[in-house]
Parts: sequence; C-alpha cells; structure tokens
Amino acid sequence: MIIVISPAKNINENIEVDNFEVSKARFDAQSKKLLKELKTLEPDSIKSLMKISENLSQLNYQRFQDMKFPFKQEEILPALKAFNGAVYQSINESDFNTIDWGFAQEKLRILSGFYGLLRPMDGIRPYRLEMGTKLVVGEFNNLYQFWGNKITNKLKADLKENGDNVLINLASNEYFKAIDTKALKADIITPLFKEYKDGKYKMIAIYAKMARGLMSRYIIKNKINKVDALKLFNVDGYEFNDKLSSEKEWVFTRG
Repeated sequence: MIIVISPAKNINENIEVDNFEVSKARFDAQSKKLLKELKTLEPDSIKSLMKISENLSQLNYQRFQDMKFPFKQEEILPALKAFNGAVYQSINESDFNTIDWGFAQEKLRILSGFYGLLRPMDGIRPYRLEMGTKLVVGEFNNLYQFWGNKITNKLKADLKENGDNVLINLASNEYFKAIDTKALKADIITPLFKEYKDGKYKMIAIYAKMARGLMSRYIIKNKINKVDALKLFNVDGYEFNDKLSSEKEWVFTRG
C-alpha cells in the first residue's frame, strides 16, 4: 500500500536537521532540466507564469539562481519536515520515532512539480513549482507532459516493492492528474472528507486538507498495511460513512 499526497506551497527553511539521515531524491536528472529552464526566467516572468506576488517571484527567482546540482548535504532539508501546509501540520512528524520514519519512507509519497515523486526523507532545496504550471521545457508544453510516465513508472515500482497493488489517493486533483492511472493498473482508493452543514454533508477545502494529513499520520503511526483497516479511521470526529461511500471513493464524515 502506497499513499500519495500533494506538496505544500510553503516551505519551512528554519528547521533543525542535525544527525537526520536524508535520502537522495530519485529524479535529479529531470529536476536539473527544469532548473536549467527556470534559471532563464526573470522575476516578472516567474510572477506571470506562476501567478504569484512580486515578493514571492523575487524569492523564487533567487532560489533558482542559487540552486546547483548536485546539492550539498548542508543545503538540503528532508521533504516531510520542510513542507509547511495544512496537510503537513496535521501529519505532525515532530513526534515520529525511527520506526515511524522508516514506515513513512516505505509508504508515503509526495507528488512534486519540481522533484517528481518524493519520499519523506528525500532531501530538497526550497522551491516553488506547482504541477499545473504551464512551463515550456523543450518539446513539452507543461509539467504534465514533461513528467509523462516517469512518476507513474516509479510508483508502479514502489507498489511492487511493497508487495501489493493498492494506492491511497490523498492528493489534490492538480497533482493526482500527473499519474496515468490506467498505466499504473493499481487498486486506487480515494478517501473523501465531508462536514455536516446546513442539513447535508459538504466538502470544505481546508478541513479536507487537514483530514488528508490526519489520515496519513494515522496510517504511519498505526503501521497500517491493509486497506480495509482505513475504515476504522476515527480521528478528530471523522467516521467512515458506508452510505455515502462507493467502491473506490470512501467517504468519512463528521458533524
């Protein structure tokens, strides 16, 4: 069983990583090609391409200019510690022990526009490049085309190594679209999280993001290997709702 999640837009650069064993990201060659293209962009071009503020465009312009492969050990941060958003705050890796980190490294994957597919302990440098960005790289018109089947093939290999063929989709649509699900040929389960409001169950984006992180944490801390065990997820008031669920979309509700 493999879980996929999206990255966060924000990255926490001020974290302690002394004595942390950082692993090597697995798509250096592709990231290097992206960096070569990104280095040609001026701040105004980055602002327009990524639809971000002037301050953020200046920040990421400098990040790309300062970045150089191969990364030095002192420059990199473990991905799961570095990303800082609702999903990652709910995962809350701060209390992970060695066994938790080992299980997360096996089971959790982070989809990334710049790094492709990250494991929790893979070392990254801060960046901004969302999967939906229409960055032209050679003959490719966007990042979906650029990554092609590379992410899918790596996921397929990871699933085989884990000994089953179950993918838990806790990613956003923007990132999950980078996976060719037909080519992956996996049993894909997508958990959905809904709140009871105004007489019916609704999906509220911020709560859904937090819940994806809570479920990721639940899987890691409880060392869950069998997908049916996810139906027992009962964190923060959520419960499996059999009536609203389908074979491939499992709905968890609260309220």
